[in-house]
Amino acid sequence: MRVSCLQENLAKGLSIVSRAVAARSTLPVLGNILIETDQSRLKLAATNLEIGISCWIGARVDEDGGTTVPARTFVDLINALPQGQVDMDLAVKTQTLSVRCGRFANNVKGVDKEEFPIIPKPDEHNAIHIAPDALRQMIDQVVFAAAADESRPILTGVLAKFSGKTLTLAAADGFRLSVRTTALEDGVDEPLEVIIPARALAELGRISGDQVDPISITVTPQRSQILFHLTNIDLVSQLIDGKFPDYTAIIPKATTTKTIVDTGLLLKACKAANVFAREAANIVRVNIVPGDELTPGHITIGATSAETGDNAGDLDASVTGTPIEIAFNVKYLIDVLNVAGANQVSLETSHPSAPGILRAIGDDAFTHVIMPMHIGGR
Repeated sequence: MRVSCLQENLAKGLSIVSRAVAARSTLPVLGNILIETDQSRLKLAATNLEIGISCWIGARVDEDGGTTVPARTFVDLINALPQGQVDMDLAVKTQTLSVRCGRFANNVKGVDKEEFPIIPKPDEHNAIHIAPDALRQMIDQVVFAAAADESRPILTGVLAKFSGKTLTLAAADGFRLSVRTTALEDGVDEPLEVIIPARALAELGRISGDQVDPISITVTPQRSQILFHLTNIDLVSQLIDGKFPDYTAIIPKATTTKTIVDTGLLLKACKAANVFAREAANIVRVNIVPGDELTPGHITIGATSAETGDNAGDLDASVTGTPIEIAFNVKYLIDVLNVAGANQVSLETSHPSAPGILRAIGDDAFTHVIMPMHIGGR
């Protein structure tokens, strides 16, 4: 292999694929990045056997070939090189990659590419297409609600339901639920449900920032893997086997109080309350009072810590229904308000021990459910 490319393009490609490198593995080659020529371009790839990312960058290919190099060594080296042309030459017999840039000369010891796992390629004939902005928003509004605890593997994933021309993503961790729907460009002939690891979707959101063309999605016939095809980037992920809980049963069918409030102001009130709530199991009290002919309705967010003090943030709100005091985990409120994507949100409640529903005003496609926390003395 003899190939030349720009340092900045190589560094960007490595930043895309390096997140899929295995941190610890019994297979040493999984700690490496595959570098090989592919139809007059340079292909970079990494996998930890759960997620695989491939990226193609422009290059001048003088001789075809490829190898794998230690990810950390190679990424750190390329980032340290000056901008300009990088020339790479592989000594096949010793699997040593010569890397030259300007007056810098380096030799990186690699491992034969034949030891690197094969990463599947997407089948464009059976692909589902979705606008990148819509998919990124879905990912932002859903993945944070997936469980981090591996004790229930199903909940570390995100349910993806393809039905007609609609895609629904849902994630839950036992304390909250996030559901988002969006329209597909061409739809599906038959309904399809798969559970995608939340980490894979988070990586997809990260690498799709510059994507303009629709993203194509394919599921392997065995329904064991899902593949996302972007311009010059492919991401493949294992799917989680099992049945996702019926999330529709968690969403309250009726509520007695609806509170509409400015998203930014509510977020600031929650962040202020978090200063004290973090010392008290993250509990904040939410006191909602309807208005009358003389005074507007209002919502008060308050937290108390025996060690550090207390606070209360009072906000004007449009309140319909009955007064209520309910407690939530303030971190969960901050998480959802950060991704609500609307100037105003509504909080729908019914009882201090019943879940609350948070929706973005003007966007019926997003629903978030938060379980209440127990208030002492009740």
